[in-house]
Amino acid sequence: MTTLVFVHGWSVTNTSTYGLLPQRLQAQAAAAGIALDVADIWLSEYVSFDDVVTMPDVVRAFDHALRDLHLQDASFACITHSTGGPVVREWLRAQRERPRAFSTIRLTHLMMLAPANFGSALAQLGKGVLGRLRAWAGGVEPGQRILDWLELGSGESLSLNIDHIHGDDLAERGQFLFVLTGDRPDRSLYDHINSYTGEDGSDGVVRIAAANLNARHAVLARESGSIGDTLSLNVVNAPRTAFKLIPGASHSGDDQGVMASAPPATVDALLRCLHVRDVAGYHQLCDAFDAENAQRDADRVELESVGPFPARVHIHDPRSMLIVRLTDEGDEPLFGARLLLKAGTPPNPDWMPQGFMLDRQANSHHGNVITFFLNHALLAGTPRVADPANSRRTLRAAMDGHRPYSATIEPNDLAGLVHHAIAATAAQDDLFLVVAPHQTTILDVVLPRHVREGVFRLTQKREPEDFSHPAPGDVIP
Repeated sequence: MTTLVFVHGWSVTNTSTYGLLPQRLQAQAAAAGIALDVADIWLSEYVSFDDVVTMPDVVRAFDHALRDLHLQDASFACITHSTGGPVVREWLRAQRERPRAFSTIRLTHLMMLAPANFGSALAQLGKGVLGRLRAWAGGVEPGQRILDWLELGSGESLSLNIDHIHGDDLAERGQFLFVLTGDRPDRSLYDHINSYTGEDGSDGVVRIAAANLNARHAVLARESGSIGDTLSLNVVNAPRTAFKLIPGASHSGDDQGVMASAPPATVDALLRCLHVRDVAGYHQLCDAFDAENAQRDADRVELESVGPFPARVHIHDPRSMLIVRLTDEGDEPLFGARLLLKAGTPPNPDWMPQGFMLDRQANSHHGNVITFFLNHALLAGTPRVADPANSRRTLRAAMDGHRPYSATIEPNDLAGLVHHAIAATAAQDDLFLVVAPHQTTILDVVLPRHVREGVFRLTQKREPEDFSHPAPGDVIP
């Protein structure tokens, strides 16, 4: 018998958000050989719309609520939506890091629907005037502290995701993680004031790459013992996580919502997840999901009806998200530094593929953290895209990739007692290897910190000497 807990997303105030999914899943579970009684399904009601409530507060309260379930075998499975995914992942981390403070209840399956694992571009706007007006109209607060976590490049989300990337494979422990996300916005819910709600490469709220836990942590830094300002690349991949695109599904809404509308593809995928019982079965499902995603990517053209006018064309190329964190060897943030991407040999910024850069957003609390949204297909090179209704008509001509890709980092403090110099990636490193389709990469760029001799000198002169304007001297090796 499986106990199933549903966990909703940010700013939800009614359990109607779960739509028909609990009922349909229960009805089809029996046919799939999974026992789910009414008493075994629990719907969460947690507060994210209070400006005082933080993510650790929600995690602590979640742990307390679980203790009241009196589980027979002290285990459960969980289906989350949107922010619910990070909530449960933070709880799993708290269990590992603070075993005496948190329960020993075991989570066997974590099935995340449209999870904001790396945040959402909308979070920054939710904290603005429009977000406050919308919250005021609903009689609640925006939930500022949860939105801080959800903002792209937040310290909290980066901490959780870097731990995940460098951490153990949970599947080896019998804990199975799954990410299921829609592949396009619901065009009927498009907000003309906020273009992110219609952003291709997202479900209208969360980018596909921001949901996927198959992520990377890359570091560009000077090698130990080396001199100069050439930065070498090191990349670590996260443990493999099952990832499934639900074609035609969006983040929310009764018609296309990946949860609320309970599309058959979502129900089927969830039942396949619940059937996993061991590592071998988990990797088989990972392989199956990857094959299905490849089929979806091959059928990438969407023609949006716009009444009497010609259809609007959407080409659903795989996108990548690159979160760049600029610091120096002293772990000091670099503000105002410029990251310049270049293509080809010799490197030239003008040779970057046209249209590869889709969006960039700096974190409002950490200005040295910038998130780039990139068209991976254009970076890689892509074949001709034909009109599905008329193969002789070209929607987009074939485009070549312009590899290798490199970068130059230009700090704004090029002189002084303590300063930084212009740095560049090593000639043998191709930054294309950092990014992957439908995935997020955290890129730490660490510049050498140059300290001159004038910061500290010793003298044997006994007479008073003014050193308020010291001679800089050479850079300390």
